[in-house]
Amino acid sequence: MYRLSDREWHNYREKNKDRARMLIECPDRAGIVAEVSRFLFEHGANIAQSDQYTTDPENGRFFMRVEFDVVDLEKRYEELQRNFAQIGESFQMNWSIVEAKRRKRMAIFVSKEDHALLELLWQWNSGVLHADIPMVISNHPDLKETVESFGIPFYHIPVTKETKQEAEQAQIELVEGKADLIVLARYMQILSPYFLKDYQHKIINIHHSFLPAFVGAKPYERAYERGVKLIGATAHYVTEELDAGPIIEQDVHRVNHQFDVSDLKQIGRQVERTVLARAVGWHLEDRVLVYQNKTVVFP
Repeated sequence: MYRLSDREWHNYREKNKDRARMLIECPDRAGIVAEVSRFLFEHGANIAQSDQYTTDPENGRFFMRVEFDVVDLEKRYEELQRNFAQIGESFQMNWSIVEAKRRKRMAIFVSKEDHALLELLWQWNSGVLHADIPMVISNHPDLKETVESFGIPFYHIPVTKETKQEAEQAQIELVEGKADLIVLARYMQILSPYFLKDYQHKIINIHHSFLPAFVGAKPYERAYERGVKLIGATAHYVTEELDAGPIIEQDVHRVNHQFDVSDLKQIGRQVERTVLARAVGWHLEDRVLVYQNKTVVFP
């Protein structure tokens, strides 16, 4: 099994040690890009990439993502935050500046199916997903050996109707202060509003794209009966409304009458694993901005 060496992680950190990302969402008006560029220039920063989008030049919302390099970023990070605050206030911005070298901590929740989990672990293990994985939590013990083979702690917390509240409390105590992101890799339990309240836009889920047309049990069987021509998956942020949070990524695979139920399930798993990994990667790289119930995903 391949794993990034200490030298490779060191090289990654060195490459990104002076790289920062600025994320902005605010009412659109003239002069935003100019003001941000001026600020970065005056602070000795070099812009490496800049993307922006407006919903409407007049009375719309403006979104911006900037990657920039500045010498001695770690020492100057608080200074940049402090000095940009006045600009943020004047433009009514929701904004943040993050250091690219700092990997987010990603906890993974899973049940019995392993396809989405394995894709995340493989991409993490090869360095494609730049994150730390402090734990995997499951309501079943089946994947314990698989997870621990990657050197990641595995926690089995059974969930029943009678113990759901106690199980969630145990999960919260495990992830509190140890996870910046929670990924539901085919975790077949609904999280309560109590769990979600501290993780707005920090929990990503994956589901098949038959919803809402095929809500409930046996969606692939029902899709087969209807003769569907597309198999798909949707990755989204989790909200209190089931499977209705802001969508990050979707994809589909075309099928025809020759595919039986097992074929549809196999294709569905493949689409789910790739869609989830892409969505997680974009979140880790701070490419996703959320406004209301939509996302802006910068390339």
